[in-house]
Amino acid sequence: MTPARGPKGRFLTGNLAEFRTDRLAFFTRCARDYGDVVSFRLLGRPVVMLNGPDLVEQVLVTHAKNFVKHFGLRLYKPILGNGLVTSEGELWRRQRKLSAPAFQGARLSAYAQVMVDCAARVADEWRGQVAGRAFDVHADMMRLTLEIACKTLFGADACPDPDVVGRAMDQGLEGIAARFRLTVPLPAWLPTPANLRLRKSLRTLHAVVAELVGARRAAIARDGAGDDLLSMLLSARDEQGRAMTPAQLLDEVLTLLLAGHETTALALSYALHLLALHPDAQTALRAEHSRVLGDRLPTYADLSRLRYTRSVVTEAMRLYPPADFLGREAVVDCTIGGIPIRRGTNLFLSQWVLHRDGRYFPDPLEFDPGRWTDGFEASLPRFAYFPFGGGPRYCIGQTFATAEAALVLAMLCRRLEFAPDPTFRLEFHPGITLRPRAGVRLIVRHPPRPDAANGSENQPVWNQLGKGSSDCAVPPMACFSPTRSATPGRGRHP
Repeated sequence: MTPARGPKGRFLTGNLAEFRTDRLAFFTRCARDYGDVVSFRLLGRPVVMLNGPDLVEQVLVTHAKNFVKHFGLRLYKPILGNGLVTSEGELWRRQRKLSAPAFQGARLSAYAQVMVDCAARVADEWRGQVAGRAFDVHADMMRLTLEIACKTLFGADACPDPDVVGRAMDQGLEGIAARFRLTVPLPAWLPTPANLRLRKSLRTLHAVVAELVGARRAAIARDGAGDDLLSMLLSARDEQGRAMTPAQLLDEVLTLLLAGHETTALALSYALHLLALHPDAQTALRAEHSRVLGDRLPTYADLSRLRYTRSVVTEAMRLYPPADFLGREAVVDCTIGGIPIRRGTNLFLSQWVLHRDGRYFPDPLEFDPGRWTDGFEASLPRFAYFPFGGGPRYCIGQTFATAEAALVLAMLCRRLEFAPDPTFRLEFHPGITLRPRAGVRLIVRHPPRPDAANGSENQPVWNQLGKGSSDCAVPPMACFSPTRSATPGRGRHP
């Protein structure tokens, strides 16, 4: 393979200005102009962007031991601490092993009831308070998924105030972003406005976690240990019989609290946005719910039969992945796809780019849940679609998140109808996740009469979907027409 090429940058900062101004457009342009291996610099750090599924697999799976998380993610350690997302080595392996049982099938079945109950309450509130007018569904999805995380993972009867958590998280992320915007980052101990905002947000978030942990300790002392993740972490002991340190417990709970609810809230918000633009898809959803569920509420066991509902979630995360890229930093000299990678080089793997690649997804900018047939999935290269990462560091909450998104979507769409707000345009504010800049505002109203929604329930409605009823599902800055390559992994594309 020929040496990597890429956009020229400035002498000191490299391509930092383009990256910070519009990361999504920058990634798109890099892939379009330079193909599957792109080289650039960020503040003197060498970066290689890889845009082929085979290359992504080599980094995440085949040669995973050669890499750690990238330098950008390490900037978020002041918020996430040394939890599962940022930790490495033996500490990560230990914490991953301790946390894994909480996300396995037996517990997911019990969690599903909480998910459905919480979603039913939100649907009832919307029906009674906001039906027929526009409002920000993303704000309520953040509250909903925070409540579900607290009740399922932490065994909490009372959820922290979502507005307090949200504001503290926003302040912390903005404080880190402000430091990243500096050509020469200032030390964290300096009392700059950005550092002061970060300290304030951490005090708030640590207080929230301390309250959750304290309440769970009291419940365990009173009633014995529960089967939630926090109880497991509190009772876990290593080979020497030592409990997790208070600092490590705080980091793990904070990581799960923040990462465990925001990504699912994003997936749900973007799914509702896309459904609002495609009323035929909502009709297909209701037909499936009527056929599979009748008048009863969904359960975890129903997920295998809610095929179209799951496809809506999958397709929404294809177009709008909650994490638009992930990165790794080489800890040794190695080779990926014939390209020599020197130690210290950061590799960027963009879901935003690969999920919209016309070589793997026909009509890539169309919202088409019907594309996700067994045959299509079998033909798709393994890492053409990877919203949850892959390899040893794949997202531990993948099954939890997809089950939650499908069950919540089933509850909301069977009780409500969503339509676009003509005054709203979806814009992004990429950070550690792909956040909406000004929320996701939709019109919420009562759905059509059941007989209208169910009239075609025996017809394969969703198999006929594909061409969206609206061409505005994708912001103009993201619209491009990928050119297909006869040699996967080598051709140019946006």
